[in-house]
Amino acid sequence: MFDLFKKNENKGPKDVKAVRDTLLRFIKEEFQKAEGGEGRNIKGINIFISCDTAEKHIYEAAVYIGEEDRFKGEIQRIADDYALDIPDGWEMDIDFTEECPPEASRVDSLSAAIFIRTKENTIQRSATAYLRVLNGDAEKQEYEISSSGGKNNIGRGKKVQVEDGFFRLNQVAFDAESTNESNKFVSRQHAHIEWSKDNGCFMLFADDGGVPPRNKIKVRSALSESLVKLHSVSIGHKLAEGDQVILGESAVLEFSYRSEENKDG
Repeated sequence: MFDLFKKNENKGPKDVKAVRDTLLRFIKEEFQKAEGGEGRNIKGINIFISCDTAEKHIYEAAVYIGEEDRFKGEIQRIADDYALDIPDGWEMDIDFTEECPPEASRVDSLSAAIFIRTKENTIQRSATAYLRVLNGDAEKQEYEISSSGGKNNIGRGKKVQVEDGFFRLNQVAFDAESTNESNKFVSRQHAHIEWSKDNGCFMLFADDGGVPPRNKIKVRSALSESLVKLHSVSIGHKLAEGDQVILGESAVLEFSYRSEENKDG
């Protein structure tokens, strides 16, 4: 346990274990600084990784991408060993990004930064993202969304009347008149995406037409290749680079922080 926090004199990631140990030591130090070492008000931790493509596999292995609860468990053990009193239900978010937000603390010798969320300390990050239509017939092939743009509704038809009699505007609109088979299973009020200030990311939520027993929503994670099904209108899913969102049977949107024209740049 104590070897984990010995000073690392070498610069740069050497191997998976070195990266993991450096991250854990830094997180421990950030936890101790937050709230004067009393962790009662800690809501979660954001881990931002901005490494080169050649190093990405090292960082993915270091944080156990695909089974993130293992890394969260190691952080919890550190909190317990040092009596940091972190409340139950704290959250951990890992974000592979081109640029770390300025509020996050850079990890010395690594392409990573850490941000400890508390009741008073939240990320003020802003972002622009893109939704590309991979399958289905929509108004556009690519939609731009921003952290300042509010709620982005997704559904069949641009302006539609829903069950309560009111009209809903879908910013991401699949053609209601299309003969494309995928469009038939997209609800008029299927889902929406909005920016979360607390988490510093875009969140996907199911709407009334996108939860069982109606049409469904599934997300395929680009990082872990795991499949997530949304069953509630109140529990959102944190979107990450390359995630694919399946609406109904086969309409597919891809989430990215880069536009189609710049994705290879």
